[in-house]
Amino acid sequence: MAKQKPKQVQKYFEDQFDDENVLFVFRKHPIVMRKGLIIGLLAWLVGPLYTLLLTVIYKNSPDKYPSTGFFFISLLAGIVLGALLFIPSWIAWYYSVFIVTDQRLIQITQKGLFNRSVVDMALTQIQMVNYQIAGLQETLLGFGTIMMQTYVGDLVIHDVHHPSRIQKKILQILRDEGINASSYPIGKESATTDEEETT
Repeated sequence: MAKQKPKQVQKYFEDQFDDENVLFVFRKHPIVMRKGLIIGLLAWLVGPLYTLLLTVIYKNSPDKYPSTGFFFISLLAGIVLGALLFIPSWIAWYYSVFIVTDQRLIQITQKGLFNRSVVDMALTQIQMVNYQIAGLQETLLGFGTIMMQTYVGDLVIHDVHHPSRIQKKILQILRDEGINASSYPIGKESATTDEEETT
């Protein structure tokens, strides 16, 4: 009787093990792109402001006024510049993901175009999963902080989209895998800051 080959698991990311199944993938809230978005939108004004500046400079020489075509070309150039300035923020958001498999939690953080860091933690190391939504902005826009207590320290993930759903999903996965993790409400005394990192 021929030996049956093990079933090949579809790979969703580069470092996925052959016998590892991806159960859940989540990202931070798009609010983390706000700085790049603001800079990109401000760049849209470069063309029109340049056209306005030329109009002021040549106010005594109407024959040198920029044409309507020049205005629209400069506006288009500003939009292209804005998109180029926004792309790094989008890349950092899109390629920064949190992957929960049946074996581990992987945090992939993309910073800019050429800087990527990976935190890899076995599910069995997770003891507790909590979340916090603090302030008007987080409440209205639906993002907050996930805090995981582990055997090697605390993992704090800021600006997570729908943190209550994420916490519930992670706890469900842990229970399905036979791992006894718990949660408790977070008060002000347990609040964390951006400086806290995995130890």
